[in-house]
Amino acid sequence: MARPGAIAACLCAVFCAAPLFAQNAGPGDDGVAVFPPTTGNAVPPRVETAPLGDIGPGAAGLLPPAMTGLPASLWIGSEPDRLVRLISQTDPKLPALMGPMRTLMLAEADPPDPRSGADHLGARLDWLIAHGAVEEALAVVEIAGTGSPALFQRWADLTLLLGRVEAPCRTLAAQPALSDETDLRVFCVALAGDWRRAATILGTARVLGTLSPRKIDLLERFLDAGLSEDRPRLSPPARPTPLEFRLFEAIGEPLPTGPLPLPFAVLDLSGTAGWRAEVVAGERLARQSALPANRLLGLYTRQKPAASGGVWDRVAAFQALDRALQSDTGAGAVGPALERVWPQMASARLLVPFSTLFARRLSAVSLKGRAAEIARTAAFLSPGYESLAASLDATDPETAFLAAIARGAVPPEPPAGLRHARGVELGFSADGPPADMARLIADRRIGEAILEAIALVERGADGDDAALGAGLATLRALGLERAARRAALQVILLDRERAL
Repeated sequence: MARPGAIAACLCAVFCAAPLFAQNAGPGDDGVAVFPPTTGNAVPPRVETAPLGDIGPGAAGLLPPAMTGLPASLWIGSEPDRLVRLISQTDPKLPALMGPMRTLMLAEADPPDPRSGADHLGARLDWLIAHGAVEEALAVVEIAGTGSPALFQRWADLTLLLGRVEAPCRTLAAQPALSDETDLRVFCVALAGDWRRAATILGTARVLGTLSPRKIDLLERFLDAGLSEDRPRLSPPARPTPLEFRLFEAIGEPLPTGPLPLPFAVLDLSGTAGWRAEVVAGERLARQSALPANRLLGLYTRQKPAASGGVWDRVAAFQALDRALQSDTGAGAVGPALERVWPQMASARLLVPFSTLFARRLSAVSLKGRAAEIARTAAFLSPGYESLAASLDATDPETAFLAAIARGAVPPEPPAGLRHARGVELGFSADGPPADMARLIADRRIGEAILEAIALVERGADGDDAALGAGLATLRALGLERAARRAALQVILLDRERAL
């Protein structure tokens, strides 16, 4: 197993290039955790550390407090069931909120109480898996250990999903009490070569009714390859378990991953699925901030598209802009290429990774008209939003408003007709968070406060300006200044570009 420290260092390069609690953190920051107040009553959390070997399974994580800036006590004081519910309900649409959320789920921190550790860790793992962080979730559960049935089941699912089919079977053979899942037992006994015993276990399950007819049919075909020739083809399940996915593969009817839940998309990045499947999977994961922008760049530019329509039109338009920026033809080629690719990326909800890749290069090109407007929007959507905004002509009201947000300043009067601008203005002009959020922060219930703030901003993205202002003010009071600024810029610009 990989050393936790090495895994954490790798992950932090993607998810937390600067500590989560850092004022004005931006690309290139040195990653030192500092806690100056970002609003009048910002509360810097106490950072508490403990050696990895001294924490219980429920506190397992890949990112220690010294790396994230989050206190080890961030969950203490919150009601365990409420935290599980909040985690399961949090599904940010704004990329700016995915980074803090992912870091929160990967953080090494004590559970709300020792008795709730397994449920709390399970909720964190389920969130990571659902949002495409499959390998990270596997690393966390391996740190926590697989000594309980709940953790073993998640570990078994993850190893089966990633193709390590023998690993859970070896563990189950040594510790049978870890699982009472009959289908997994049948699979593992057969994998060990005892097909007769596997058939006996399956036959008993059929008599007792402990497996659904569909699972019995699938397992019978797995045990007897000839049955698939005599029976109608099985219809694929909408949400297969990793074991069902591997069983369909074993009987010669592999399931395409495109229609399946997001965790299955990681399988198409192995290099064996074909270029189109890799691009589609990469886009799905990039939409959830589960794939670095540079990885998406590599997928898009691997070779020349051999077809047109759908994803290939997007790839071709992306490559055309990349070529134009690399050539000496200047704005004459870049402008039309940018205008062509921008709506393609907007329809795919990939404007943030696109802006991450191209905003700085576009800022060096003299553009006019719609192309100049796109380049300006890309600058505000990119990780370098603050430095790029400083170079923009802020004479028009909208640019002046957005540039103030990029600096973390109280913005001027919002331009008429700019959706979400009033909510953003409320968030950046407030003296502090609402009273209920202030109580959470004062009580040091930091994790719960972050989850609640994210939920408020997401409500704001749906049109509730009061919630948007409250959520942004809370993020700033927590020290999450960079997340607040980027969320404010994204909620305005992605909505306007219809890319939310």
